[in-house]
Amino acid sequence: MYTHPTYDRLRALHLSGMLHALEHQEQHPEIAAMPFLERLGILLDAEWSLRDQKRLQSRLRAARLKQPATLEDLDWQGSRRFDRSLLQSLASDDWIRQHRNVLVLGPTGVGKTYIACALGHQACRDGYHVLYQRLPRLLCDLEIAHADGRYPKLLQRLAKIDVLVLDDWGLEILTDRSRHDLLEILDDRYQTGSTLVTSQLPVEHWHDSLGDPTLADAILDRLIHNAYRLTID
Repeated sequence: MYTHPTYDRLRALHLSGMLHALEHQEQHPEIAAMPFLERLGILLDAEWSLRDQKRLQSRLRAARLKQPATLEDLDWQGSRRFDRSLLQSLASDDWIRQHRNVLVLGPTGVGKTYIACALGHQACRDGYHVLYQRLPRLLCDLEIAHADGRYPKLLQRLAKIDVLVLDDWGLEILTDRSRHDLLEILDDRYQTGSTLVTSQLPVEHWHDSLGDPTLADAILDRLIHNAYRLTID
């Protein structure tokens, strides 16, 4: 380990990327002979890359994605049918910057959750804050939050998420309070964040499944009208 005061200061400042890059330079005379500004640029690039990787890992931990899925690992040539050009366009962050929503639809077992997590992973890589939640579990958490006083803070937290992934939409019959909670979430996020929903229930059945026609109109208006639909067969 190098003991020069410069190395000590880099350690004290927690500039570990620059520290390791400097040690690497000292071990390679051809790099050590480069002009000062070029060497400094290499050191800064190393520090930037390390910090960027740490930020990505932090976003991925916070996202709590159900599966370690990536679009690169997706079987694009498999037997499942879906609009590949649409999925490729969703790999960019245009839909997030435009605060558009995404609906991933199809029967059980076709990979809806995998694709949702892969899109969430890509959003994390692009610098966005993501949160994965199964909708039944989220509604249960909101019910508890009503009782223990966390409800306003939980709504505020959900409103700030860039991409909220709601898995298993339409699996359970909603209570009146759950319908109101869902409306609050989507209303807070309307045109300020993106919501990605997976469901095995066809969209044309969502209105009836929500129960209350008036609330169903309000909920679906905030979710569907600006949403991309990716159907998997």
